Amino acid sequence: MTETVKKAILVFQTDFTFKEGAVASMYGVVKSVDRDLEIITATHEIPQFDTWSASFRLNQYIKFWPEGTVFVSVVDPGVGTHRKASVALTESGYYIVTPDNGSLTHILSTEGIVAIREIDEAVNRLKGMGTEQTSIFHGRDLFSYCGAKLASGKITFEEVGPEYPVETIVTHHIRKPGMSGKKVTGIFEIQDPNFGNVWTNIPLSMFTEAGFKYEDFLNVKIYNKNELVFSEKVLFHKSFGFVEKGEPIIYTNEHMNIGLAVSMGSFSDTYKVGYGNDWKVEVTK
Repeated sequence: MTETVKKAILVFQTDFTFKEGAVASMYGVVKSVDRDLEIITATHEIPQFDTWSASFRLNQYIKFWPEGTVFVSVVDPGVGTHRKASVALTESGYYIVTPDNGSLTHILSTEGIVAIREIDEAVNRLKGMGTEQTSIFHGRDLFSYCGAKLASGKITFEEVGPEYPVETIVTHHIRKPGMSGKKVTGIFEIQDPNFGNVWTNIPLSMFTEAGFKYEDFLNVKIYNKNELVFSEKVLFHKSFGFVEKGEPIIYTNEHMNIGLAVSMGSFSDTYKVGYGNDWKVEVTK
């Protein structure tokens, strides 16, 4: 009796949007490999070329999926150049099909990566569709195709291509949060593009260790590089409704890190705050 191969779910994120047919082309490739594969859209609204955001978003949701899920992440400003097209295997048994361009930064430091392989284009690139001579749509011709073969069980992880050292994975530098006495510092790691909240990389546990508790008013200073752009006393509480509409609040986000919001408004728009290593936040009692 032939053993049934357990097929993995495919989860996609890109910066392609739904404004044209790129996403449909990728999903069509997957279904051409195996019509029974389940495709889930995480997001196709990553900011253009933003491999930092691609890295953060993967880390945001990956642990909520079943072991063995295949994630296809295509934010690829270096498409067609010498950057590696890769498949990473995490410590928890997830597969991530992505350009090795910084998009694995957060996963490497939190989830952990046990092995990574460069996709062998000779055997794991789409053929027979007349697209062999283009180098600008690896999302369709390489990542979707290879991801579908892996998810369907048509290839094993070892058949993706040659392994290379995890230590050589391309990463972004991320400033670590810190505490000195009763002062806690960190960066704005990302923003919520829909509601305008900004999320720090400061864990709630660090706030607790510093003696901050819900209902405290805390001094918040925000710097863009070395320029002070925000300095106010802000309430720290569980959720947005504990301040009046339009007022700022410090809260604990869904990942147990500290965020800043404006109740029924946008913190990032109101105070012109962005994210990344240049955006430092400092909190004292």
